Amino acid sequence: MTSPYTPPKVWTWDAANGGQFASINRPISGATHEKPLPKGKQPLQLYSLATPNGVKVTIMLEELLALGKTNAEYDAWLISIKDGDQFGSGFVEINPNSKIPALLDTTNGSRVFESGAILLYLAEKFGAFLSSEPAKRTEALNWLFWQMGSAPFVGGGFGHFYAYAPEKYEYPINRYAMEAKRQLDVLDKQLANNEFVAGDEYSIADMAIWPWYGGLVLGRLYDAAEFLDVASYKHVLRWAKQLDQRPAVQRGYSVNRNWGDGPQLPERHSSADFDNIRG
Repeated sequence: MTSPYTPPKVWTWDAANGGQFASINRPISGATHEKPLPKGKQPLQLYSLATPNGVKVTIMLEELLALGKTNAEYDAWLISIKDGDQFGSGFVEINPNSKIPALLDTTNGSRVFESGAILLYLAEKFGAFLSSEPAKRTEALNWLFWQMGSAPFVGGGFGHFYAYAPEKYEYPINRYAMEAKRQLDVLDKQLANNEFVAGDEYSIADMAIWPWYGGLVLGRLYDAAEFLDVASYKHVLRWAKQLDQRPAVQRGYSVNRNWGDGPQLPERHSSADFDNIRG
C-alpha cells in the first residue's frame, strides 16, 4: 500500500513528476518555440503520428483513395510528440490544443483538429463512409462519439497507469481495467448482431474505434491482451481481424509510424511511397 497523498490547497506544477511524457506535459497552452509546418503539393496536409487517434485519419484517407476519390490525396508529415513538435508555432496555428492529428485542407483553407471532427469533415466533403439516410447516419455518429468519449479512459486511464506511469499502483490499474473491459463488453454485444459497428455498412465509426479497441484485442496496445483477457470478446476480435485484412487499413496503419514491429512509413506524400515502406 502506498502512502496516502494529501492534496495541497492549491496545485502547482512539478515539471519532474515522472512518467514517459513528463518532459512535455504542462498545464498551459500555446507554442513553446517557432517552427513553421512543412507543406507539400497535395490538397490535404496531415500533421500526425501513428497513435490510435492518428491512425483513424490515415485509414480514412486511404479508404477514400481506394474509392477513387483522387482529391483526397494527402501529404502526411510526422509530428514527434516526444520531441514536442506539437508545441511548435505552426502546429499550434492549426490546433491550439496541441494534439495530433491536425489537418489543413488547402482547397479552402480549413483547419480541422480532433480526430472525430476530421473523420466527419472528410466523410461530408467526399460523401463517403457516412450514410445520408438519417437513421443510419445517426447510428454511425452515436458510435463515433461513443469512441471519442470512451477512449480517454482506455488511453489516458488504463494505458497510462498500466504501461506508462513511473510505478504501477493497484487502485488506478484496477479502476481503469474494469472500465476498459466494460467498454469492450459494450462493443462486443453491439458486434454480436452487426457486421460493422453501426450496422451492415462500414463507416467512420469503424475507422474511429478499430485503432483503439481493435488494437487492444489484436495485442497491439500496452502489451495488455492477456491481462484484459481479450480473447473473451469474440465478436470484437472477429471484427478487428476482418478490418485488419482491408488493404487501406493496412496502409493507413503504417503511415506516420516510426517505431515498433511491422511496416513503417514515417512520411507519406503519394501512393508510390508504399513501394519503399520499411519493415
